[in-house]
Amino acid sequence: MTSYDLKRILAEELARVVPGDAGKRRTRFDYVLPGFGERIHLSGRKSYVLQRTMGGKQRLITIGDAAILTERIAKDVARRLILRVELGQNPADKKQRGKKTPTYASFLRHYWEVAAPTWKPSTLEIHDIYRRTHLEHAFAGKFIDEIGHADAVRWHAMLTRSAGPGAANRAMEILKAMFAKAEAWGYLPEHSNPFRGVKRNKGRKIERFLSQAEMACLGDALARHRAAKPNEVAVISLLALTGCRRGEILDLTWGEVQGRKLKLTDSKTGPRVVWLGKEARAVIDRLPRRRSHERVFQFDVLPVSAIEWFWRMLRVEAGIEDVRLHDLRHNYASLAVRSSETLPMIGRLLGHSNSSTTARYAHLDDGHLLLMSDLIGSEIGGKIAFQPQSRQ
Repeated sequence: MTSYDLKRILAEELARVVPGDAGKRRTRFDYVLPGFGERIHLSGRKSYVLQRTMGGKQRLITIGDAAILTERIAKDVARRLILRVELGQNPADKKQRGKKTPTYASFLRHYWEVAAPTWKPSTLEIHDIYRRTHLEHAFAGKFIDEIGHADAVRWHAMLTRSAGPGAANRAMEILKAMFAKAEAWGYLPEHSNPFRGVKRNKGRKIERFLSQAEMACLGDALARHRAAKPNEVAVISLLALTGCRRGEILDLTWGEVQGRKLKLTDSKTGPRVVWLGKEARAVIDRLPRRRSHERVFQFDVLPVSAIEWFWRMLRVEAGIEDVRLHDLRHNYASLAVRSSETLPMIGRLLGHSNSSTTARYAHLDDGHLLLMSDLIGSEIGGKIAFQPQSRQ
């Protein structure tokens, strides 16, 4: 125990002192309270002391001036000092930890300063929203090493109830990555990430596809808003006509628009080319052209917020309230399947880096396979249909 620790303990105990009557008896060392005694200085000043062995070394702790403290009060302080030293308590622990281990709030700020510059603009925009709404006050007043697995599970469950399963999953992934960095940077021991092993909420298993009638209703709703909301209408139209991800369209620059294709320099799976049909190209041609480094779509507010707000309003108007914006991408894939495109081709259209991601659309072609099976069976059956053998 350091001298700082002893001074801190002594200060805490002296703060509890209640003045009492002056004692009369003085002894060099007390026989009842071992280690307690009165020290007489060369100047004649007297002080109460406590002698203890700590960490293998004998230490003499000065309790206070005998002219100020009574013996009874000094002994009371000495007893509490002995008890706390024997129990191994160190009042400086929290202060020392505060120097080495950051609080949740301070580490969140530090993590954002370091990690944010590496994120894509669309990712940063979304993460900032989650930070303001769900993360900043998640574990207020706690050090990061005080947050355990049970705390993480409880927080995820509470956020699921208040914000929904999808938002809870997304917020949890941000914190899981943050605590992984806390381990990597030496603030936490290895394998201590409290979010490791927290079960994600199950997502919707069945993608939502639009019928012909629903697509017509969506088209009518878009047409009604084309004059008032040209950017929003153009973004939704391109998402439906290309199967692109939302960020790929919102981050699109004029330099990436090259004839009948979008040559994306960066996407979720890296650089890729998106081929434009005539309808998709016509949507772009209606937009005012800007410099090559400027975004095709510019909004007065955050682009993601503008599109999400417009889509919520639009889908109600079109009578497709249960359709998510990302379902337009699934719908594009389903139409490609119905057109008998191969899965590798669909994967290239959607920009999938893994064929297993595209394979989930394979079942959509079952109806066409069954129809083809019937046609082939009828063709063959007409020639080799089973005929009963004639009797000899």
